[in-house]
Amino acid sequence: MKYDIIVVGGGIVGLATALRTLEKKPHAKVLVLEKENTLAAHQTGHNSGVIHSGLYYKPGSLKATNCINGYNDLIAFADKEGIKYDLCGKIVVATEPHELPLLENLYQRGLANGLDKMTRLKKEEIAQYEPHVKGLAALHVPYTGIIDYKEVTEKYAECVKRLGGTVETGAKVSNITNRADGLEVVCENGKTYQSRFLVNCGGLYSDKLASLTQPDLNVRIIPFRGEYYELKPEKEYLVKGLIYPVPDPNFPFLGVHFTRMVHGGVEAGPNAVFAFKKEGYKKTDFDLQEFWGSLAWPGFRKVAMKYWKTGLMEYRRSFSKQLFTEALQRLIPEIQKNDLVQGTAGVRAQACDRTGGLL
Repeated sequence: MKYDIIVVGGGIVGLATALRTLEKKPHAKVLVLEKENTLAAHQTGHNSGVIHSGLYYKPGSLKATNCINGYNDLIAFADKEGIKYDLCGKIVVATEPHELPLLENLYQRGLANGLDKMTRLKKEEIAQYEPHVKGLAALHVPYTGIIDYKEVTEKYAECVKRLGGTVETGAKVSNITNRADGLEVVCENGKTYQSRFLVNCGGLYSDKLASLTQPDLNVRIIPFRGEYYELKPEKEYLVKGLIYPVPDPNFPFLGVHFTRMVHGGVEAGPNAVFAFKKEGYKKTDFDLQEFWGSLAWPGFRKVAMKYWKTGLMEYRRSFSKQLFTEALQRLIPEIQKNDLVQGTAGVRAQACDRTGGLL
């Protein structure tokens, strides 16, 4: 079968790509291939569902522009399609004196990115938004919200089909070959497709897919597992919206935080640890080939050397509920270990170049 564009990956990025392509080129033949039997089975279906506002990113950067434009597009799409969301807002809390200038830097970044409705909060004002949070100062960001990204992805798929596109699940790509007239894509289910173009949205395996046609690829995907707890229902009153710490500018993760979920419940986390398998959602998940592939990548070894102290602390917290609780108590001192029950986990596809750059 011949197509104009094949998108590999049935997560939110793949379906959004297919949808926007069909909106711009309604006569194009577009096919989405997803290896699992359901859509949004990995990163899209294993995250805390936060609608980020663009607060953290360098003003004018592609990341900031993408986040802000994407935010507006997502809200408009959810309104149009009747998808539930809640712009509940978040506070970013400084709990140590050295975090105060970092909090001010965040405020200035947010203003530069157009977030002019943010509010600086003094110590005594924090309780107006989160009565159980203790801190030296905070930033209230009313733009931040929560949504179910799996639901968004499934709606994208409906729209893709409505516009004449095709979405196939259970179609794991095993080979991609460049040909004079385009590409040939072979799936493990025995089907073969031809296409003029291919867009790789393969998430955790996007590097493996890319290497099928570009063996000298300068990027590897390193998996980092984010581990969550959930608050017991009787303790959910401690959290009204979203509560974040001031992020460490030297570490590419935001730190453990509290997230109220759009369908109910409150998550606490995530812890961030190197995963021994690309789809390793449990601590015991291990794949020797994938584990060695990460260790053998020189960029990852440089990352491990640079962040070994932080990484070691994350691992200690992964195996110690008490340490996890203590990290959360920096924000809400009332939280106790028995207030937490084991939640879900997700694996982040972190792109890492040969020099150790986290892209």
